[in-house]
Formats: sequence, C-alpha cells, structure tokens
Amino acid sequence: MANYIRFDWAMKRLLRNKANYAVLEGFMTSLLNKPFKIQRFLESESNQLDENDKFNRVDMLVEDDKGELYIFEIQNNRELSYFHRMLYGVSKTIVDYMNLGDEYSRVKKIYSINIVYFELGQGKDYVYHGYTTFQGLHDETDILQLSAFQKTKFLGVVDDEVIKQCGAGVIFPEYYVLRVNDFDSISKTPLDEWISFLKTGAIDESFSAPGLSEARECLNFNSLTEDEKRSYIRHRENIMYQKSVFDTSHYEGLQEGRQEGLAVGRAEGLAEGRLEGIAEGRAEGRAEGRAEGRAEGRAEGRVEGRAEGIAEGLEAGREEGYREASLSMAKILKSKGHPISEIAAVTNLSEDEIAQL
Repeated sequence: MANYIRFDWAMKRLLRNKANYAVLEGFMTSLLNKPFKIQRFLESESNQLDENDKFNRVDMLVEDDKGELYIFEIQNNRELSYFHRMLYGVSKTIVDYMNLGDEYSRVKKIYSINIVYFELGQGKDYVYHGYTTFQGLHDETDILQLSAFQKTKFLGVVDDEVIKQCGAGVIFPEYYVLRVNDFDSISKTPLDEWISFLKTGAIDESFSAPGLSEARECLNFNSLTEDEKRSYIRHRENIMYQKSVFDTSHYEGLQEGRQEGLAVGRAEGLAEGRLEGIAEGRAEGRAEGRAEGRAEGRAEGRVEGRAEGIAEGLEAGREEGYREASLSMAKILKSKGHPISEIAAVTNLSEDEIAQL
C-alpha cells in the first residue's frame, strides 16, 4: 500500500503549486457539491512556513474564479475556543481585503473550511455547515430575501427561479466543520472518500472522488524530494511531540484535580462526621441521663415520699436543659442542610418545631 503524506503538510508545501491545483479543487468540489476552481492563492499573516509559528496549525487563503474567498484551517490539537477563532479568522479576512473608502458592497463572500482532529462541540455528525438565515420573529416561515435589484447587483443573478430562493444571508460568511475523527470509515459519497483519506492517510483503490487520483501521485511520500522528505518527517515528529505534551498535561491536571478533590472531600467529611458524632453523643447522653434519673428517682421514692418531689423537680430541670440543647443542635443541623426528619430523630423535637427555627 502506498504511503501518503498528511493533507495538512501538503496544503502548506505542495498544493500551492499550480500543477497540483486539481487536488484541492477536487476536495472542494466534493465538499460543496458543485464545481470549484482556484483563481489564486492569497497571503495572510497566518500563512507561515515555520513549523513553530502556528503550533501545528495550517492556514491557507484561496480565491476562486468567482472572486470569493476560502479560508482553510487544519487543527490537530484540542482547542476550547476554536469556534471563536473561526469567527475571528473570517472577520479579520473581511477587514484585510477591504480598502479604506471602499463601498460596503465590496465585502467579499467568505467560506471558512475547518478540518479538526478532535471532538469540537457536541454532535452526532462528522460534517457541519453553518450559515446565516434571517427568519421572521412572528412568522417562522418568512425568510428575509434580497430584493431583485440587490441580487442582480451583488450576485449577478438574473434567473427568476434562483432569485426567489436567495435569502439575505447568502452574502454572509459560511462555515464548514469536518470532525475527521468521528467519521465511521464507511465511504458512501465522494466527500466520505476524502474524509476517509484525511482520517487514515490511505486512498483506497476503489475511491473515485474528484482530486483523489491526482492526490495518489503528488501526495505519495516516495515522490517527494529528499529535502521534502526530511521536512515532512520533522513535521510528523512535531505532531507526535505536541500530542505527547498535551496528553501529559491532561494527565497531570487530572491527577492534581483528583488530589485536590480528595483533600476537600476528606475535610468536609471530617467536619460532617464530627457534627454527626456530637449529635449522636448528645442523644445517647440524654437517653442515659433520663434512664439514670428515672432509676435514682425510683430509689429515692422508695426511701421517702418527699424525695419524689425533688426527683420530679430535677427531671423537669433536666428536660428544660435538654430541650434547650436540642433546639441549639437542631439549628446547627438545619443550617448544614440535614433533612428535618433526621433532625427530629436526633433531637426528639417535632418537625413543626424544627421547621420554625
């Protein structure tokens, strides 16, 4: 089986060559499901050739034969704010390609093509298309359209049927997100064949998607010069190193989080345990005190009658003291979020009394 180079490195090093335009044109034809022709490659601040400039990120800016712009980005490493970066990239490109004093009508249509090798966001599909639609607030079936004059002036559209279908959002940027790792490896369409190649680095002999036959030739590792081979090997080593750094950082962060969580959990558990122990100890103490008081009172009652009055007074005083202690303990337990039923069981207070605290 042929050994093909990664598409991200090829985009930076090989696909800018006019002789290899057919590769990228085939990929875009499969993605957009319509013919795509490259007019020229444009330069931007992010078109860096140094491996370390963009930390394993590849950017490419292309103008098609209609004057529309396409931003290509491939991201190998997880990035939490990637959606924001997509928005920034489109916004900056709009500004970069507007001259001071230009009319707003000269704002170019921009497509953002994002090939990511991590799970970006949440979803079940592996290809997503984002675009702008102006929908009626009171009538959801009402989509705001460009006027016939606007369509002719801005889009060059004169066909009546096409004019009816052009919403105002057609002049706004569009986004494509290809979550390569989520592809199920069963190729049913030309785009699936391309994503299979992006994921596995292999081009099956049965694949016939536009551009893949050209890719078999120019993306074959053995067709590279010796300098290109060395550069590509360094590129792969950098990817593996960066992945190792990310994996190590993730593991260390996970371990630190577990240790911190364990420490906090132990402290909270110790505090709750002490509180529960105090409550249980007081409850047991009250029970033992009552039993002893009753025993003493009975003994004294058997000796002489007036001792019974003393015992009753003592018991009443104890009960009053116990009640005050119970109320105090109930307030503490209630402030800690313990259920009223459990507090009632511990303090011997009624649930109504506890609820009024």
